Amino acid sequence: MGKVLLEFINTCPCCDAYGSLLKDLAGKHPDKIDLRLYTAGVDMDYIPKYGMVTRGMLIINGRDKYEEGYFNKRIITEAVEKALSEME
Repeated sequence: MGKVLLEFINTCPCCDAYGSLLKDLAGKHPDKIDLRLYTAGVDMDYIPKYGMVTRGMLIINGRDKYEEGYFNKRIITEAVEKALSEME
């Protein structure tokens, strides 16, 4: 059984809370979630896949993208739970 891949690109200090939320969610499901946190301007691994990112972004399994301004803690939690349920 594979894992849900969560990638979060943090572009500003306002996004730190979302990174913490994702760490908490991944901690609750360590056998089901692979979490990768990137900081814009520091980490460059995401650029070949997603290009330059100027707003915080959550990518689930490389395809479902949620951008800052269009997500909050509830939306993130629901999206992760949905991805976990689809994996079962």
